[in-house]
This record gives sequence, structure tokens and C-alpha cells, in this order.
Amino acid sequence: MRHRVAGKKLNRSTGHRRALFRNLVSALICYERIETTEAKAEAIRSHAEKLITLAKRGLAANDPAYGVHARRLAAARLNRWATTPEGERIDLVKKLFEEIAPRYQNRPGGYTRITKLGPRKGDAAPMVVLELV
Repeated sequence: MRHRVAGKKLNRSTGHRRALFRNLVSALICYERIETTEAKAEAIRSHAEKLITLAKRGLAANDPAYGVHARRLAAARLNRWATTPEGERIDLVKKLFEEIAPRYQNRPGGYTRITKLGPRKGDAAPMVVLELV
């Protein structure tokens, strides 16, 4: 029975899985669109949506201390910095709070979209594009 069992293990150890989820969510925030397997996309979708909701609440809070708290929680769940292919260094927490969260201020949820691409050539794994709406 799977009562109250949330999330997918993806056949990885705990540390490997946490690192994978952190890297994928960070890439999604950095590039706003990633290509990955269907299982990984479904596994990280909720993590990304919860981070965006956290950022929205941090911006909307009247208490500045809550905004700082929300930024620290987001920084704990993300890789802090990302480097684009052009060599530009991006602060992901800043991008999340200043670019992404205001975009979804009036949206009640559903910030990501999964579009199926078909099987990968090497191992026929089902590939998808996970993007911010």
C-alpha cells in the first residue's frame, strides 16, 4: 500500500535525488524551460511551483521580515548562482523574487507546463519540455 507516500525516488539515493531536484529546479528558474525525462519533470514540478508560491507570498507580505525569511528559504532550496552559456552569472533567488514571482502575482497556481516530445534516441526514455507558463 502507498498510503500517504509522496514523491518519486527515481531509483536514486537520498543525496543524489536531492542534488538532482535542486539542479533541475535551479535550471528551470535560470532558463525558464528545460528538456528532461517525463519522470523527472513530474517529480520536480511540485518543487518549482512551491518555490514560486513562496516567492509570491514573500513579495505580498506586509512584514519585511517575512520577505527576508522567504528569500532565505528559497536560497536553501536552490543553487544560489547559475552561469548561462554566454558566461553570465545569475543570482537565482533574485531572479525568482524580482522577475518570476511578480509575473504570476494574479495567477492562483499552475505555473509550469509539461509538453511531450517523444522518446529519446538512445534509450527510448519519454522526453518532455518543462517550462514556465
